[in-house]
Amino acid sequence: MPRVLITGANRGLGLEFVRQFTADGWEVVATTRTDSPEVAQLGAEVRPLDLSDLDAVAGFRLEGPLDLLVANAGTYGPSDARTGDEASEWRDTFAVNTIAPYLLAQQLVGNVRQAKGKLIAVSTRMGSVEDNSGGGYLAYRSSKTALNMAWRTLALANKDLTCAVLHPGWVVTRMGGPNAPVQPEESIAGMRRVIEGLTPADSGEFFDFQGNRVPW
Repeated sequence: MPRVLITGANRGLGLEFVRQFTADGWEVVATTRTDSPEVAQLGAEVRPLDLSDLDAVAGFRLEGPLDLLVANAGTYGPSDARTGDEASEWRDTFAVNTIAPYLLAQQLVGNVRQAKGKLIAVSTRMGSVEDNSGGGYLAYRSSKTALNMAWRTLALANKDLTCAVLHPGWVVTRMGGPNAPVQPEESIAGMRRVIEGLTPADSGEFFDFQGNRVPW
């Protein structure tokens, strides 16, 4: 039975990842900040993990091989930084969106290597420097751009594994809002198809949920 670890699994994209992987017979380890009976009811193993607590992330351990890491958890943060408080929130956004996923990947890379598996981070097209024509969302954009760089670095350091970042589309979630054009089921199904088709030749690259390359 293949095994996947999904962060931010209590709602939105993370919860839909859990639904689809458990339905297909995967062993799912789901990390959440708070208790999540819905995730447990789906048959996943729930592990508490707050990605803003970097000591907890550094201390996270998993026994046995892991076929897939999906670093999904994320936060928006402030839209701009004009005060000390906003700057502190921007810093905290980097901790959750950039540093914690990379740090967790470092803790689990040995487990993934045992399975010859894949390390995936859920990013966003909003983190593309080339594609930023609208501005705004400062903390979210910049932290995801940094995540893309961190994951590219992870790929170069682990050339025997497949590491990639994925754009899920603009999805109907709490973060995406009710007017988004893509439903969670479509986004996750698409990302799963992309993940399944990835090879080491794709490592360090950036794709959307339909398999198209996203500009850096």
